[in-house]
Amino acid sequence: MGGGTFEALKGGGAAIALDEIEISILRSLAVQLLELIGPGEPEPAEGADPLAALFAEGPSEPPSDPALARLFPDAYGSPDGSGDEGVDAAELKARSAEFRRFTENDLRSRKRDDALSVVRSLDGLTPAGDGAAVLELTGELPLRWLGALNDLRLTIASRLDITEDDESAALFRLPDDDPRKPMVMAYLWLGGLQETLIETL
Repeated sequence: MGGGTFEALKGGGAAIALDEIEISILRSLAVQLLELIGPGEPEPAEGADPLAALFAEGPSEPPSDPALARLFPDAYGSPDGSGDEGVDAAELKARSAEFRRFTENDLRSRKRDDALSVVRSLDGLTPAGDGAAVLELTGELPLRWLGALNDLRLTIASRLDITEDDESAALFRLPDDDPRKPMVMAYLWLGGLQETLIETL
């Protein structure tokens, strides 16, 4: 895809040169991630107790979509019921449901904010005459981008049935006419971006 990698900025942060196609792909993937995560909680009505939102309960069951299940995994054990030694599957399921009820809304909100940060950063870019634009990430943006890149890779890995990094090696050898090839290329490219962004932090 692109040869652009993140480089450290003097004084902190990271920068990367992106061309129009890369900007378009990243923005499209972030928008699709936002659609997958879903809308946020509605704004509280005027006069509503502001503390009520803090104690709002989320879902207790894991998502049925495999990609969402990867983004919002069970806190205890695994979906097949295996987990901590000496704790039965029913107890693990109950613990996971309780944990999910009180944490998933916040986690969704954070992942949504991360993806929105990517979209807004890219919307502010104007490619120059050579078709490239330099994106500079400072403040909390590098961590927001890191979170979104990780979520995008988890989502694509789920769609490609990749559970371990070494499984992606076989994907390098897919023929060009394989319908999974564009998704594989995006997965590998996002991995490179994530790796170089981590190195700058």
